[in-house]
Amino acid sequence: MNPVSTYGSPPLFDHELSLPAPAKLNLFLHITGRRPDGYHTLQTLFQFINICDTLHFTLRNDGQLNLRSTLTGVAAEDNLIMRAARLLQQASSSPMGADIRLDKRLPMGGGMGGGSSDAATTLVGLNHLWQTGLSLEQLAVLGLSLGADVPVFVLGQAAWAEGVGEKLTPVSLEEPWYLVVVPDCQVSTAQIFSDERLTRDTQPITLAAFCDRGGRNDCLSVVEACYPEIRNTLILLNNYCEAKMTGTGSCVFGAFPNEREADKVRARLPTNLQTFVARGCNVSPLHRMLYKAA
Repeated sequence: MNPVSTYGSPPLFDHELSLPAPAKLNLFLHITGRRPDGYHTLQTLFQFINICDTLHFTLRNDGQLNLRSTLTGVAAEDNLIMRAARLLQQASSSPMGADIRLDKRLPMGGGMGGGSSDAATTLVGLNHLWQTGLSLEQLAVLGLSLGADVPVFVLGQAAWAEGVGEKLTPVSLEEPWYLVVVPDCQVSTAQIFSDERLTRDTQPITLAAFCDRGGRNDCLSVVEACYPEIRNTLILLNNYCEAKMTGTGSCVFGAFPNEREADKVRARLPTNLQTFVARGCNVSPLHRMLYKAA
């Protein structure tokens, strides 16, 4: 998969660049095994939605990297954005630096890939700002060392994923409207994947089998047992649609044929719940902006 050749050459930028870091949804998530190194093998289907963080990059020629963020409790040097920037600096031997500002919109601990998406947008954005010449495939390899979800955001295409999430096959899916509900809790992915109650022996399926029979989220039963807020949100949303959980949670979502239907259900939910309506996207909003994809 080579989005650069598909979309054409990206535009050149001078000193500043602002780019989206979109959310993703896992339309299902099967855990098929556990490797000797502790990582889990899985199957999932990634689709982007057009709700995004925004990253602002300003070029520096002194090699310095600075991050401004509204996130609390996360040191700048530990942030995936800074780790991604330093990784690209080292891999490309670039003498350039950047001032980076994060406008955070995606919920933390929500299973929507916000941190991974921020890292991916940093790799892709600085690759262009610094004009390092690395391909998206090379950036995806770098991104994998930061997290299993980073490559799909770098490559920018809805994808069937296997392995630990890094073996990606681009797919073309329907692009429904989603109602996303954010329970008032943050889920620790490490906690869920280390829980002994987690199913780890689901038999692999094919994309055709999923399209025919659907799939489930193997993390759901463990998450519901640990986080009653998520269980209650699923029960509530199931009154209006087939409610699913993305990743290890906490966010819960349902699909609708159009924005109006999603908004109607949103209006019926308690006002103390954080909710938003977003469009499913087979091409990442990052790539649509950067490469002017149709």
